[in-house]
Amino acid sequence: MKTIFKYIWVVLFLGYSTSCDQNFDELNTNRVAATAIDEMFQINQAIISAGPTSFGILVYEVGAVQHIISPNSGVLAGANFNQDNRAATQSNWQQYYRNVIKNTKDVLSRIGNNPARSNLTQMTRIIQAYAFMVLTDTYGSIPYREAGVGFSQQVFFPSYDPQEFIYTDIIKELEEASAALSASGRRETADVLFGGDVEKWRKFGYSLMLRAGMRISKANPSLAQQTVAKAFAGGVILTNADNAAVRHDANYLNPAGNTLNATEAANFYLTEPFVNFLKNSNDPRLSAIAVRYVGATSGPTQTVDRQSFDPALQVGMPMGNDNAGAVRAAAEKGLASFYEFSQADRRRINKLTAPSFMVTASQTLLLLAEARHLGWITAGTVEEYYNAGVREHMLQMASYDALMAIAPAAIDAYLAANPLNPATAVKQINEQYWISSFMNGPEAFANFRRSGFPELAPNPFPGREVLFINRLTYPNSEISVNSEKVQAAIAAQGPDNLETKVWWNR
Repeated sequence: MKTIFKYIWVVLFLGYSTSCDQNFDELNTNRVAATAIDEMFQINQAIISAGPTSFGILVYEVGAVQHIISPNSGVLAGANFNQDNRAATQSNWQQYYRNVIKNTKDVLSRIGNNPARSNLTQMTRIIQAYAFMVLTDTYGSIPYREAGVGFSQQVFFPSYDPQEFIYTDIIKELEEASAALSASGRRETADVLFGGDVEKWRKFGYSLMLRAGMRISKANPSLAQQTVAKAFAGGVILTNADNAAVRHDANYLNPAGNTLNATEAANFYLTEPFVNFLKNSNDPRLSAIAVRYVGATSGPTQTVDRQSFDPALQVGMPMGNDNAGAVRAAAEKGLASFYEFSQADRRRINKLTAPSFMVTASQTLLLLAEARHLGWITAGTVEEYYNAGVREHMLQMASYDALMAIAPAAIDAYLAANPLNPATAVKQINEQYWISSFMNGPEAFANFRRSGFPELAPNPFPGREVLFINRLTYPNSEISVNSEKVQAAIAAQGPDNLETKVWWNR
């Protein structure tokens, strides 16, 4: 009897174990996990990561061009003291390589030759070119040809390419991609930048090409002139309706705005050179950008009931002050504390949902004004492009917040009182570009170095390492992991410090 029970037990066990194997793969397959993703969504991630809104721009680029500064040290040390702080100089590197280049290179490796997605291929090439421009303008020599292919090509230690090569190839990429966009091709409606509108993408591409041409105007005038002429003929952004901007919302906050509305709300101030420049010309943009908390003695006392947008009351923080110096500077100006210096209004231009602009009509028109002055284009006049560039930026203010809108009559009055002088045209054009690129730190920093305008005094901080910052330093992580390739780049380019100039900075 015991033997019978043993056989029954074995049969039952085998039957049970066999039944457990039935549909095993099906039962252990996650039916809701994504096994593939539409490449457009990867490019959307690249687009929203491309906006110039990182924490690092607050520490370096906007301070290097003397727009916004902090008197505080520690993690905020950077352009406020003209000192190297590699915890912050790595910001652009991490933002663009990790979130933009990684996605664009992956998409191009998978759909580059698919004619059905040709428009997406060209859009990808354009946004990738934009990211590489920011990276090479920031650091100089960077991984370019071998960047972002660790997965697809197993290149884990990419070589660095010199900036001259990078710019030549970027120009080629932008020219080819912009020309290849087709209205008869598939419209990528999920696109968060332009909703798949190929004409707007084309203008974006040619506007970037114009920017690239003007960037190398001193380093390679011949190629620069050819590039500018081709970009202009292709069609560029001339109105704010075509601006390339990341539009933030409650689900995707502006990173810089988030920082300036949280931990660093009371730590960053408009500089005295910037505020005075706008005040001295009665620029209506000052009341749109600036706020002063009259009588504030601390961060918590920077309350709405103290805020003033009156241009006459705005006071910029002098350059070159640490915390103790800012206290003295405030006392010398009769302020209650340094918390009373003017700020970029975090409830308007730096609010949580403020857009971040990559390329604008104002910037493009001002570059055309300079190109026309050089004789590189023949249509229109320098004055027409200049006036249009100033006007578009003033009109652009309303896109941050309706309360920042500048009346057309105020714009007309400003242009009448501040006409373009042919003898100082290049200076005036690039001073306006400086204003027009406010909060686009990488672009303001690049054009300031390229043009030499505005004529800013060196940061007077006694512990500064350099008079002017010419580039940012490579991340420590890159130096430790990819040391051989980094050292080769440094040997060719110059010391890895804030003073070494990039190729186009002549």
